[in-house]
Amino acid sequence: MANKIVFNLIQVLVVLAFSPLVSGVTTRLKEMVQSKHGPSIFQPYRDLWKLFHKDEIVSEESSWIFRFTPYMIFITPIYVTLLIPVLTRYPLFFAFMGDMIGGGFALALGGFFATLAAIDTASPYGPMGASRTRMVGFLAEPVFMIVFFTVSFVAGSTIPYIVQEKWVTPATNFFMPTHVLLLLAFLILILAEGGRIPVDNPAGHFELAMIDESKSLEYSGRGLALVKWGGTMKLFVLMCIFLNVLVAPWGLAGGQTISAVLLAIPAVLLKIFALLLVLVVIESSLAKLRLFRISEFLGAAFVICVVAMIAQVFLL
Repeated sequence: MANKIVFNLIQVLVVLAFSPLVSGVTTRLKEMVQSKHGPSIFQPYRDLWKLFHKDEIVSEESSWIFRFTPYMIFITPIYVTLLIPVLTRYPLFFAFMGDMIGGGFALALGGFFATLAAIDTASPYGPMGASRTRMVGFLAEPVFMIVFFTVSFVAGSTIPYIVQEKWVTPATNFFMPTHVLLLLAFLILILAEGGRIPVDNPAGHFELAMIDESKSLEYSGRGLALVKWGGTMKLFVLMCIFLNVLVAPWGLAGGQTISAVLLAIPAVLLKIFALLLVLVVIESSLAKLRLFRISEFLGAAFVICVVAMIAQVFLL
């Protein structure tokens, strides 16, 4: 049991340490596709270091919600990390503390507080972006629910480790229509929840067009660092769920030794790099959607989930 607690801590450290690197690699790859040089892949670490050493300015109109929100955004991905397989095939100490629905609720809770904080300062641009963020959230949450319902329908559980074992481990399950459709729907959710094109553009800083970036518009110093770090961890966690639970659990540690867990780190990072290539191709091939078209994009994901569930019923 002591080993499993240590392995859980290693998983948290991996998410903390490598999530900014994922952001840096994504930015560099997009710049390379556009024939630009781009910043170093380690630039997010430098930005975090700079922000943690800057003074924090807080509006006099803000309440405790504004000060509390960066910690909530930072902690919720760490909580989800304790529930999902990041490095190991077998359940760890906190694996049964919550299921996929609980993890989705935790991530949504961080987004809810971010919306409240954006409104809290009485800035004209914060509430505008926050309302758009909630619109995307309201459209994405039903898709999350249908995905988890269909996954639990197939695997008989919503615990990520059990889903991983029953859903992907048999090779024949990978090419089931239900599986392929859910992978497509979850990929659309990653684009929406991660603030990526075509839903949002993380590189854009025009206030009137902001969606995801509006959450951090009024933050500075340590608060802004925690918000940015929490955002990169959320994307990292979603990719781990997509890859390690639904797509490719290969490369995860099967042995209960420190060496086996540490050897799983480069394998997981290699899989995440492959997924980043897919995301970069998608972002470089599409333009950002107009606001009223986002509902059509996420509506398509919802329809795909429903079709996946119907296909599973007929396959039984």
